[in-house]
Amino acid sequence: MALPELHRFTLPNGLRVVLAPDPSAPVVGVSVHYDVGFRSEPEGRTGFAHLFEHLMFQGSESLEKLAHFRHVQSSGGTFNGSTHPDYTDYYQVLPSAALERALFLEADRMRAPKLTEENLRNQIDVVKEEIRLNVLNRPYGGFPWILLPPVLFQTFPNAHNGYGDFTDLENATVDDCAAFFDTYYAPGNAVLTVAGDFAPEAARALVEKHFGDVPARPVPVRPSFAEAPPKGELRAEHTDQHAPMPAIALGYRIPDPVADVEGYLTYLVLAGVLTDGDGSRLQQRLVHRDAIVVDVGAGCGLFGPLEARDPDTFSITAIHAPDVPSERVIAAVDEELLRVAEEGPSAQELAKVTARWVSTMHREHDRLTSRTLGLGSAELLFGRAELLYELPEKLAAVTTEDVAAAAKALRADSRAVLLLKPAGHVENDENNGGTE
Repeated sequence: MALPELHRFTLPNGLRVVLAPDPSAPVVGVSVHYDVGFRSEPEGRTGFAHLFEHLMFQGSESLEKLAHFRHVQSSGGTFNGSTHPDYTDYYQVLPSAALERALFLEADRMRAPKLTEENLRNQIDVVKEEIRLNVLNRPYGGFPWILLPPVLFQTFPNAHNGYGDFTDLENATVDDCAAFFDTYYAPGNAVLTVAGDFAPEAARALVEKHFGDVPARPVPVRPSFAEAPPKGELRAEHTDQHAPMPAIALGYRIPDPVADVEGYLTYLVLAGVLTDGDGSRLQQRLVHRDAIVVDVGAGCGLFGPLEARDPDTFSITAIHAPDVPSERVIAAVDEELLRVAEEGPSAQELAKVTARWVSTMHREHDRLTSRTLGLGSAELLFGRAELLYELPEKLAAVTTEDVAAAAKALRADSRAVLLLKPAGHVENDENNGGTE
């Protein structure tokens, strides 16, 4: 895929705009990324950023409820929004002839969403049902993204449940919503991205037409959420009423993706060496050779790679049989990490993993939805939308020595260990669980 040229400008109200023209297909993607996520929520308002994402689809001062849905779908388009640790995004992908419609819709709700008691109560109920479905009534719900942070981190922004506590959600008021909107949904706290089939000059004129009169408001100072890595191994247990087997999550701190993206990407490659495919280290050791786990995975970020600023997390998760002691699984993981730290991956392993990552990124960026969202998040988090197109080359440059150093940094004396137990499960004694 030929990489689209990027055009940037900033409106007088502070809105940053990225245009990425690509005439290869008659479609356009429009996204808005707001610099507010789970970590921006104050204490007593857990889940508020996600709740507000729902409210932004409930109409505006000029459009009735569900009008946004109807206008996009009647144009043959798709839309959605999502909340992350450090941002909330909204997007539409439509035929290129409907570009102005998408820009109008996003500008309209940036200007004045419909914040009413009826909408608030309705969406609180929707979010609570979503939590029941995805967390409370689901095996391994919230594992590890809700359960691991309070073990690994000490501060409220990093440790709390971003999905939300029911009491906090029920206590939200319309005034709270209005204050949240005024604080975080200012145009100067957002990035608008337009990608696909359009002429840059025409798109700029449409952006100025629809967003230019959105009133400027003060932009909040973005706080640092940095905190020191763990001193020692931190442990916790969680009982899951629905899980059929025990599980383990190991959490480690990794480099700041903004200050050291190359160092961060090394951990992506390490994750691939450990768990990507049947030939990976932990798959071979834990699943095939020792047969002590039924599933194992590793990765950067609790939502995915490069979706948060510092601090971010490298996690290794495993689900194991009830008759296998958790300590045996942890010891085997530590042994394999030590092997990688001492020897590094082979040239063949490294080539396979980096080739798979590069291929995956090219495939993802070829999809207009992923490209639009990727450009917007890269501009918001890193200040450089171009990073999206540099990632494959940076990943391909990772060396065996880099991966070995990353594995060495995953220290047992500076990590979180979360043990998930099914209800009624009693851990077998190590001496009865069997050893190699």
